[in-house]
Amino acid sequence: MIPPRSVIGDAPKRREDLRFVTGHGRYLDDLPFERLVHAAVLRSPHAHAPILSIDTARASAAPGVLVVLTAADVRVDGLQPLRPSAEANVQTGEPFAFAPQPLLAEDKVRYVGEPVALIVAQTRAQALDGAEQVAVDYVPLEAVTTATAALAPGVPAISAEVPGNLCFDWRTGDGVAVEAAFAAAAHVVELHIDNHRIVTNPMEPRGVVGSYDPETRRYTVHVSSQSIHATRDNTARALGVQPTAVRFVASDVGGGFGAKNFIYPEHVLIPWAAKRVGRPVKWIATRSEGFLSDHQARDHQAEAALALDADGRFLPLRIKSVANAGAYLVSTGGVQTFQYAHLPGTVYRIPAVELQVSAVLSNTAPVGVTRGPGFAEAVNIIERLIDKAAIQCGFDRAELRRINMVPPEAMPMTNAFGSTVDSGAFPQTFDRALAAADVAGFAARRRGSEARGALRGLGFAYHIKGTGGSPHENVDIRFEPDSTVSLITGTQTIGQGHETTFPQILADRLGLPNEYIRLVQGDTDRIPLGGGHGSSRATYMGGTAIWRASEEIVAKGTRIAADALEAAEADIRFEDGRFVVTGTDRSIGLADVAAVARNRGTPLDTYHAWTREWMTFPNGAHVVEVEIDRDTGEVKLARYTAVDDYGVLVNPMIATGQAHGAIAQGVGQALLEHAMYDPGSGQLVAGSFMDYAMPRADDLPSLELGFNGTRCTTNPLGVKGCGEAGAIAAFPAIGNAILDALAPLGVTDLGGAITPERIWRLINS
Repeated sequence: MIPPRSVIGDAPKRREDLRFVTGHGRYLDDLPFERLVHAAVLRSPHAHAPILSIDTARASAAPGVLVVLTAADVRVDGLQPLRPSAEANVQTGEPFAFAPQPLLAEDKVRYVGEPVALIVAQTRAQALDGAEQVAVDYVPLEAVTTATAALAPGVPAISAEVPGNLCFDWRTGDGVAVEAAFAAAAHVVELHIDNHRIVTNPMEPRGVVGSYDPETRRYTVHVSSQSIHATRDNTARALGVQPTAVRFVASDVGGGFGAKNFIYPEHVLIPWAAKRVGRPVKWIATRSEGFLSDHQARDHQAEAALALDADGRFLPLRIKSVANAGAYLVSTGGVQTFQYAHLPGTVYRIPAVELQVSAVLSNTAPVGVTRGPGFAEAVNIIERLIDKAAIQCGFDRAELRRINMVPPEAMPMTNAFGSTVDSGAFPQTFDRALAAADVAGFAARRRGSEARGALRGLGFAYHIKGTGGSPHENVDIRFEPDSTVSLITGTQTIGQGHETTFPQILADRLGLPNEYIRLVQGDTDRIPLGGGHGSSRATYMGGTAIWRASEEIVAKGTRIAADALEAAEADIRFEDGRFVVTGTDRSIGLADVAAVARNRGTPLDTYHAWTREWMTFPNGAHVVEVEIDRDTGEVKLARYTAVDDYGVLVNPMIATGQAHGAIAQGVGQALLEHAMYDPGSGQLVAGSFMDYAMPRADDLPSLELGFNGTRCTTNPLGVKGCGEAGAIAAFPAIGNAILDALAPLGVTDLGGAITPERIWRLINS
């Protein structure tokens, strides 16, 4: 065994930052390729329209154009359409109704931005010019852009494979018991809530550079992606080849937030086009293309009801949630049916729950995932519902939460659907957040705001999320001849600081100088399997793989050291990077043991693959104060305080940075962002940064963050994922604070994006 060291918990500066701030990052658009040509995607201008004909003659003859590809070419070459990441309910095995997503639309387009043709030319400008020469004869039809509209009687099916536009309707829980409990309850509170659609907008747009080697019959695909291994496998399936015939490479990735987690048509089209023209082909999305074609997020309508006894104890909870999946089911199905079941009765004791979760097709861009998918929607429902219950039934909002929280001594606990949370101290974390936020002084601050003619409100939200994503992870640790160590991981950093955190873990376990460890990632030829990044999985999954591989290295090293030191294995202990003979001053360093092993032809190099048994459950309390200008409806975040339980912090500085970013995204959804579609035409109204507002630094106050970690028992590091908490908690906390500010005016409900115009109208109604 390896004795504990003290490197974990330190906060060394991020190793990657100097490279980035000096302009030496290597993003997709920075990579050089010989004989490179460029592609443009012709996208549908209509949300719903049969295609009568496609004429490519003029485009094919345009200057510089090498080839124009349509669905007819896809069909001739035998390429396969894309399928969703989950095709059945992971709880019940019931299959989803879905239509495979075509690489290029053939008979019909189903959303604005759907790919119709691919044009490859010598230059990007020539490819774009060629795209304008493609003549497509559409017959525009009326679009449906909301789940409610798509489910209305008589609305035509968007895809024949999905009757009634309903992909699935999952119902679970004891409906009879829930109904009886509602009938006997002292209080019943009901709420309609709109969790509106957003566009994730990573700083670096999506992009693909594909090439094909006819000698090896292999494709090489350079991408900006969070998940190269799964995307490689799905790309290979669509191309009709084995995964070993496709190499995926991701260098530096400028953000993803879930939008780069899954396969897109371009992942298949670009390497296929490269094979057709015999040259590398490059496609980088414009920002406008990203707005139209990136997987969007959220877009749930929910009806929820909570029953309470006379003392405020929660009884049953009923949730009916309808998700707008967009034109094709991509990742939504698996996320919605799996994630919702974790939430009810995890932070709060809720003895009976009934869930109905549906997914519906519409003439909008496909909905994927972003920070906290499924969990964010459920937490928003529960936290907003609790506030309404407190106000309607006369309870203190904080006390109502506190008396219903699961106490630490009840851990581990299992909710009504079999979801187990291993650790947490919910009441203590909540109380620490209230104290740090100086809730006791809020009344005085409210009076100060009122004296200035402003409204002030206080809001809480307690978040929880199961993290881990893909249940499998791999790591390959190699000892190089120059005494450095190559740490090759199947995870993928997209800005979270893995180049700092992962070497920190390995240095802790093996007693190596941090600067001797080099992180290698983003290449399916260097490591054949990996889970990429999503669901705050990196430190939990990748870090645990590193930990476990380190144990194997020490075990192998002990045998070699015992032989070199002429001692029994039982007498060898490993500490501070050296194998020591107990009771003597004889020892040998790990680097020397690695050299001995290499010279013997049995390197100390270790490949480790592991599969997790369960997830981690980070949680925490966020407290918000807002000030509202009565004249303009503008909402100012006056104070933001959070105390989170991320378990053991490997690097507190990086965890703090992750919290900052997630909170900013939650603030964006609450106050600024809304992907609005015109209900008749299906056009994205907010399709650029002129119309779609993203949070800026001056939209945020100084964030007061604290940690109250309880050690996670599902991994040896004791860590919990820390990347999504703020995005889950900020939305309901801000919503509750705004409703508290507007309560004197009689406002009791608020859903969707909380813009100044909406607030102004409420104030003046």
